[in-house]
Amino acid sequence: MKNDSGSWSGYLFNPFFRVLKSTLFMPQIKNALSLEDFYAVLFENAEIQVAPQKLDTIKAAFNFLEDFAKDKVIYGVNTGFGPMAQYKIETSKRLDLQLNLIRSHAAGSGKPMSPLYVKALMMARLNTLSLGKSGVHQSVVKVLKQLINKNITPLIFEHGGVGASGDLVQLAHLALVLIGEGEVFYKGKRRQTGEVFSEEKIEPISIKIREGLALMNGTSAMTGIGILNVIYARRLLNWSVFCSSALNEIVNAYDDHFSAELNAAKKHKGQQAIAKMMREHLKDSKLTRNRKEHLYNNAANKSSYFEEKVQEFYSLRCVPQILGPVYDTLNNTEKILLEEVNSANDNPIIDVENEQVYHGGNFHGDYVALEMDKLKIVITKLSMLGERQLNYLLNNRLNDLLPPFLNLGKLGLNFGIQGAQFTAVSTTAENQTLANPMYIHSIPNNNDNQDIVSMGTNAANICKTTIENAFEVLAVEMLAIVQAIRCLYCNEKLSTKTRAVLKELEPIIPEIKNDAPLYKVITEVKEHLKNNQVY
Repeated sequence: MKNDSGSWSGYLFNPFFRVLKSTLFMPQIKNALSLEDFYAVLFENAEIQVAPQKLDTIKAAFNFLEDFAKDKVIYGVNTGFGPMAQYKIETSKRLDLQLNLIRSHAAGSGKPMSPLYVKALMMARLNTLSLGKSGVHQSVVKVLKQLINKNITPLIFEHGGVGASGDLVQLAHLALVLIGEGEVFYKGKRRQTGEVFSEEKIEPISIKIREGLALMNGTSAMTGIGILNVIYARRLLNWSVFCSSALNEIVNAYDDHFSAELNAAKKHKGQQAIAKMMREHLKDSKLTRNRKEHLYNNAANKSSYFEEKVQEFYSLRCVPQILGPVYDTLNNTEKILLEEVNSANDNPIIDVENEQVYHGGNFHGDYVALEMDKLKIVITKLSMLGERQLNYLLNNRLNDLLPPFLNLGKLGLNFGIQGAQFTAVSTTAENQTLANPMYIHSIPNNNDNQDIVSMGTNAANICKTTIENAFEVLAVEMLAIVQAIRCLYCNEKLSTKTRAVLKELEPIIPEIKNDAPLYKVITEVKEHLKNNQVY
């Protein structure tokens, strides 16, 4: 396991082995950005470059649009915007048009987006503009690259985007900074853009033709947030598999429910992958049991009543079937997001090769919105599994093995983990409400020009919240797992994997015997899970 604050040489983007050697890696905006590129820049502060051929492509598109627009009506170049597009804009006012668009739409509200998520947004927008389909001046990509590499992130608010005609409001705040206005976060402080640009000797972008519209028309906010959602959701899934595996050890579960043979009987790749992870985790455990040895023998057959459970509760033996859909959904979400981030998603689209400008709706965020809704649904189910597993550990009448609430103190006088369970249940319930889709909640706006929208940015932000909540639920479950192992004194029989993780967590999780506030412990465990890999 590695912490995000340190060097990384083996980040796993899926539960199997894809290695990223970040010390040798310099992401370039060239053909297609990958999840590895995002990880290197966002978590390792790798600098990004724009390949020289891309700068040539951007320049060619700009020159073509500049010439093409001289005697043609081009939306957002010599017309107003949205329902005001029927008004022609005189040549002398075209630059004012772009500046007015940026300033008027910098109208977000709510919580500021975390700088990490803004940086992902900036990478997504830089990549789209570098495709040469937007007709922007080269200064746009050069300044964006500078801001990313210097960790200067615009102040952008969570509320504002409806996910069609792009993430207009969020991206207006990005554009506002690129013209030298607005506010940024730099070195942990919220500051005026002009001051920071002056210190870092950054020149604002040049507004020439349609730089304002090109920056704002697109899905880069929802996609940037979505990319981070995928990275954290993968990590969350791996921790859920760990908790499920460790729980099977603690209760001496039978091992056939994660066997290759049983799970091969169903054709779902995710189910088979989760079962394989559990087998790898538990391969040297001395606590899980073989059904043949315990129930498939003559001695067992002579009993008229079986003291031990013949089959475990669903939250123990159906883990591959429950987490398999999470795995498969994550794979599909990653695929869709990478397709989106490597697409031209503004309007109009500049086609230099065919000497044409096409008007349409590539800014519509339905693909991303739907994936964010699907992802938050499966993450909610993951949190529900964690909560039920926690309940199994805390309820002595279910597990018939551990004291009530894993209480190591005096029953009746002390409370064990009773209080923390309320937090896990409450947080899971919130996820169940948040799991309702945004994708179908279109509200017409913009004088009904935008008569059906995706709400993709809202979907991405809510998905982000469900992931955060799920980490909280698993933090309480991990607290219970460590406490249960202490109750049973079974360290020597645990799998190598469980022992290794336990060694890392024991300094964070104290023995809970005498009652004490647990909120700091839960927060610390949550941060550990969020910032570390387990597989």
